[in-house]
Amino acid sequence: MRYEDRLLRVLNYIHDNPNGDLSLDNLADVAAMSRFHWHRVFHAMTGETCAQAVRRMRLHRAAGRIVREDTPIDQIAKACGYANPRSFGQTFRSSYGLSPTAFRSAGIIDAPALLQREGRHEMHTIEIRDMPARTLIGVPHKGAYMEIGKSFEKMGAMIAARGLWPQCGPVLGVYYDDPAAVAEADLRSFAGADWRGNDAPEGFDSVELAAGKMAVLTYKGPYAMIKSAYDKLYGEWLPQSGQTPADAPCYEVYLNDPRETAPEDLLTEICMPLA
Repeated sequence: MRYEDRLLRVLNYIHDNPNGDLSLDNLADVAAMSRFHWHRVFHAMTGETCAQAVRRMRLHRAAGRIVREDTPIDQIAKACGYANPRSFGQTFRSSYGLSPTAFRSAGIIDAPALLQREGRHEMHTIEIRDMPARTLIGVPHKGAYMEIGKSFEKMGAMIAARGLWPQCGPVLGVYYDDPAAVAEADLRSFAGADWRGNDAPEGFDSVELAAGKMAVLTYKGPYAMIKSAYDKLYGEWLPQSGQTPADAPCYEVYLNDPRETAPEDLLTEICMPLA
């Protein structure tokens, strides 16, 4: 089995079994390697220990559910691998800077933009820029946008396993559908990286993004609350700007690494093509 395949098996297993046995021993079994060697391989290929990756993915899954659902928080915690609600609350606060209840209160994701209170997350002034053409390599995703992390993990693992990061620029996500108009199961997106090589490597899909004038909003905060930034862009800025969106999807450029950055400090550029 290729090491790339071992890594993908483990990352998929973590995503698909957030409340399962994600101990180092069991993940080594999933990878079909010894416990000692698998830990070193995983850390060398991803930059994280298995425990760090499990914690990050579980908390990301929980944060998305907390702001999207009315499910009791203790049930979400259990489904994401935290049987003890108090332990979950402490772990969540240490990563996100808020208790799960306060995070839910801050994530006002369904109210129209004009009715939303000003949130705690900083959104910079929206700028109009001329953005370059880009070729992306990556993995298509279908389903809830908050679940695209699984595709980003796969894309990153494939790039790392083949030593391709020196030929890549920033990581990007392309989002083709309006989640208010398309059923969650049918939403289309793409997890990619800016590719600076020649043809797309085997096993990757590629996407071309045209150069042109873009409205760019820089959002600071957890990915789980990014909908508030889109509401600002579409509900406040666009009607007052005199601009018309082009017939092309928005995309996001991720300016820092969630493996190394606290959720509240994550920076994302939301790029809206303009006519």
